[in-house]
Formats: sequence, structure tokens, C-alpha cells
Amino acid sequence: MTTDTVTTSECSSRESTQEQCVSVFAPASIGNVSVGFDVLGLAVKPIDGTLLGDVVTVEKAVKFADEDSLVVIGAFADKLPSNKEDNIVWSCLQLFNEALVQAKQQISKVKLTLDKKMPVGSGLGSSACSVVAALVGLNAFYAKYNHFSFDEKTVLKMTGQMEAQISGSLHYDNVAPCYLGGLQLMVPDSEIISRALPGFSDCYYVMAYPGIEVSTKAARDVLPTSYSRADVISYGQNLATFVDACYRQDKAQAFSVLTDVVAEPYRTNLLPRYQQAHDYLTAQGCLAVGISGSGPTLFCVCDNEQQAQVFATWLQDNYLQTELGFVHVCLVDDAGAVEI
Repeated sequence: MTTDTVTTSECSSRESTQEQCVSVFAPASIGNVSVGFDVLGLAVKPIDGTLLGDVVTVEKAVKFADEDSLVVIGAFADKLPSNKEDNIVWSCLQLFNEALVQAKQQISKVKLTLDKKMPVGSGLGSSACSVVAALVGLNAFYAKYNHFSFDEKTVLKMTGQMEAQISGSLHYDNVAPCYLGGLQLMVPDSEIISRALPGFSDCYYVMAYPGIEVSTKAARDVLPTSYSRADVISYGQNLATFVDACYRQDKAQAFSVLTDVVAEPYRTNLLPRYQQAHDYLTAQGCLAVGISGSGPTLFCVCDNEQQAQVFATWLQDNYLQTELGFVHVCLVDDAGAVEI
């Protein structure tokens, strides 16, 4: 199964009626990128134009409406809580409204529509997509129709706050690339948060979601509470070498150290067929293979489209496990969240 290719926004059909409406798309991302547990993230986009991510539409509530509302549609809508109060997009609205009050701004009643195109528990930053699309959409709506908006850093901090609410810990490795695009490195400065790294625009990332769910909490629970000195040294050396190679645009060096010593050794058993796929793709000459986020999505990196398509076909036949699974050949998404 694949997500739909969308060429027009939710709001396009409403232009003729002059309704106040904004739609924002937020893309999928690879959390960790193997070598940077909780500190690296990469936004990706399918080369066939498929919107791999979520869309949130914000529109002014109907005349005389005295309350906000939320509608959930899309391929994976049935995987979300039926109660709007338990939906992260609804929580985003509450947080945004609280920030408006603090900024002494008037609150508008709105209708939110979440088009849930992303599978839940996929390792593709599904919750980040919803969070980013909602908060960026609300900010764009207020900028366009209420002549007020929060700056980029404020919105980014809101996305982190929402992600922490979901996972139980503050980490930006999905929300930052989803919002800002490209390859992002999280830094230990609450005012900077994330720095863009020069990525490899000529590389193809084959993303294979097997169609099963792995919760972020379960994937974190299997990790050890302490690591050996050797693992700590290896992690630091690999991450430093990767960052250095990015700046020198040394592709061979960068992907030669794309090894996960923090999470992958402990999560492999949670992912049926992953080790088999990893070993096969590595033997066939791909630049790197890894677990996207906490899994179960696998990503492999190629430096030409022909090879990527061959690996995509193999993964379609050998890694997918349910009819919900899909494979996409992707490039880096440098745009991040965009109004559509």
C-alpha cells in the first residue's frame, strides 16, 4: 500500500468561497540516522511525488460556532484515538492557544483536519509529522488572517514539548528535520536546539515500512541503562567522523561510519527479517543500512537511482509483512514543513 500523491491542498477547493483556510504538509524523517542516537535526524521525500507525511488543515470555525473541532481522515485515521482529547493534534491546539494568551493575542475558534497519511509506530516520525503540521499550520493561519505569528524557534520549542509528551523524554531528532528540513544535528543549547548539516543530495534513501507497529516506548525499554567504555568511544568517534565527513562532502567516509552501537544491537530482535535484510543489502553493496528511528522501518542508502530501485523491489518482496507495508525511494527533503 502507498500513500496518495496530492497535487492540491485541502484549502485549494475553498479558494472560490474566500474561506479562511491553511493546509500544511510535514514530511517523514529518519531519527538517529544510525550514528546519532537522539541527536541526528533527516527529512526525506519520495522521488515519485508521494506525500509521505501528514497534512493538517486549519480553517476558521463556521459562523457562530462557539468551540474548536477536530476531524481525522486518511489511510491511518483508524489507528488514532477516537476521543479528540487524546489526539496529539488537539493537544497542539491547546498548547498554541495557551501561548497566544501569554502573548496577549486574541484566540480564534478553528476547525482542524488531520489527514493521517503516516503509519503509527513506524519509525518514520509519525507523531512528529502530526505535531509539526498542526503547529506550523496554526502559526501560518494566524500569520495570514490574524497578522500575528510566533518565530521559528518558539514553534520548534513547542514541537519538542509535544514530542516529549508522547515519548516521555525531550528529543528533537524527528521534529527538527520534519519542521526545518534537511539533515539536522541537535545541540546542547536550548536557544539554538538544532544545526543544519550539509547532507548528500545525490544519495537515495530506500525506506521500507514492513506494516507492523513498534512503539517508541517498547523500543526504548530494551536499551541498557549503561554502556561500556568501548561503546562510548565508538559512538563518539563515529558521530564526530560522520559530521566531519558531511562538511568535507566525503560520502565514502560518512557512510562507512554509519553504525549504530547504541540501539540497533538491542532492537534487532524486535524487528522480524531486519537482520536478514541488513546482511543482504550490505553484501549487495549499498552504502549503509539502518533502523529508521525506533523501527520497524528500515532505510538503506544508495548513490544511484537504479540501484535504489533494485533494492526497493527486493525489500517489497522480502521485508514487508502485512498489506499496510510500503517501500519508497526517497531523496533528502530540504524544505521541511510547507504550506500546500
